Amino acid sequence: MRWSKTFIPTMKENPSDAEIPSHQLMLRAGLIRQLMAGAYSYLPLGWRSVRKAEQIVREEMDRAGAIELFLPALQPIDLFEKTGRKEAFGNVLINFHVQRGDRKVHLALGPTHEEVITDLIGRHLNSYRQLPICVYQIQTKFRNEERPRFGVLRTSEFIMKDAYSFGTSLEQLNTVYDQMYKAYCRIFARCGLTYLPVEAESGPIGGDASHEFMVPANNGEDRIVHCEGCGYAANLERAETGRKAPALATSPAAAALQKVATPNATSIEQVSRMLKCKPEQMIKTLIYKADDKPVAVLIRGDHEANEAKIRRALGAKSLGLADEKTIREVTGAPVGFAGPVGIKCSVIADHDVPPIANAITGANEADAHLTGVNVGRDYQLTTTHDLRMALADDACPKCAGKLKLVHGIEVGHVFKLGTKYSVALAAEFLDEKEQRHPMIMGCYGIGVNRIVASLAETSFDDNGLIWPLSVAPYEVLVIPLNVTEPDTMQLAERFYKELGEAGVDVLLDDRDARAGFKFKDADLIGVPLRLVIGGKGLKEGLVELKWRTDAAPTKVPIVDAIARVREMLVERRAQDASRVPA
Repeated sequence: MRWSKTFIPTMKENPSDAEIPSHQLMLRAGLIRQLMAGAYSYLPLGWRSVRKAEQIVREEMDRAGAIELFLPALQPIDLFEKTGRKEAFGNVLINFHVQRGDRKVHLALGPTHEEVITDLIGRHLNSYRQLPICVYQIQTKFRNEERPRFGVLRTSEFIMKDAYSFGTSLEQLNTVYDQMYKAYCRIFARCGLTYLPVEAESGPIGGDASHEFMVPANNGEDRIVHCEGCGYAANLERAETGRKAPALATSPAAAALQKVATPNATSIEQVSRMLKCKPEQMIKTLIYKADDKPVAVLIRGDHEANEAKIRRALGAKSLGLADEKTIREVTGAPVGFAGPVGIKCSVIADHDVPPIANAITGANEADAHLTGVNVGRDYQLTTTHDLRMALADDACPKCAGKLKLVHGIEVGHVFKLGTKYSVALAAEFLDEKEQRHPMIMGCYGIGVNRIVASLAETSFDDNGLIWPLSVAPYEVLVIPLNVTEPDTMQLAERFYKELGEAGVDVLLDDRDARAGFKFKDADLIGVPLRLVIGGKGLKEGLVELKWRTDAAPTKVPIVDAIARVREMLVERRAQDASRVPA
């Protein structure tokens, strides 16, 4: 492609409304333009990179045995009503009525396709002999994002690869899950991403198997913990800590239990300020309903409760904070004054709670707290659990190392769905004994836009983008320094033609512009390999070759230039391939 014949509107300055590097650089390099909040047009350079990422995804899905199809974005609302997701999605679900003749039809724009694919498979596959099967598509999704931001990282319209597996047993599900996991590792490695597969929370339906694929990034909206020693990684919702259950003995320095007045002080911050104590000296008592039964959960005052861990510790299917009526029933006090001493429900505690000697807790009485609260004497526990959010420098649960807290961008997720959708939509199979069972499902998503945006967010320098060869919009940029010189343009045209015929993705900068201007644009759009023609080098029979990240160019004879470019590309592809897992 010739630069003069395509559409690459580069910008010198960062747009004022672009908050993070990927958003700034994708705008400046002419990859995207915003139509409205949450909706972007992909310009030629950006679309080429998206399509290359799509192709890598497609190749690895096919290699893993998944079958490509294409499903409608427009979906009947009754499918979401059958699975209960109309209410679960809430305002995120873009749904509307359309007039068809004398009736109104209620439709939705697909935020994802579990309902559609389950309905399809359930209608046409009904025997164990037809299973397992895994299907996938690359499709536009729609979600009413209330706070679209960060360019194409958080939008209302985005491109996703979503795959779905259907099987007769957990063994079949596990086999496909492992295949998808390995395929994801190959996809992200081929795309040149630095990624972490992290353990993720599945909820009660999917069991314990769920992994998110995160790209560590300073501006990532997800928080993850990672142990550099053993490689353990998990998102905060799932992350375990290596803490052990402490002794449950009363402190030898236990002070007398005393009630103190704390009028209108209902938060940790308010009480610690009033009593001039540190939050870590306090015990936070949270009242939950686990499968409709009240339970008190004790957390150190400066820590954050992890509801997923609490649910797992209790073995509960459902968990939520208790309502005000329940809190009054078990504490005898309004919200904000709960404590473990004398509470009328079961109590569980985090590992960090019993070691707090002479703790401060709610008194189960309005406007009052207790000081001098100690385990064993004032409240009883039989054991403790890991119930809080993990923190930086917590002990790793898998080795003797420490956890690091990092931010990440989620680019993929593999998830064991179980039978939630197959039961709701009657996707069943007949076994060998002609008995019916719901199909066992898995789902596997990749944000294709996010692959490109994550690269832009993590691979750049002061001059612009730095693309890996695999998803760069072009592999080679040919720059004639002076397009008015016939010898320069004749050679540039020859190189452009020969590289194209050799299968190289090449862009020719045929603009009549200063060399410095062209070089700045070349660095900004990030084409990996640059071939420069003209000036003194041309008179000496030389041209310049330079990788985007090299400090200086290499001069090669004109007669060797094409062969050398091809050799360099082959070498770089081999290096990249060596980093892709088998």
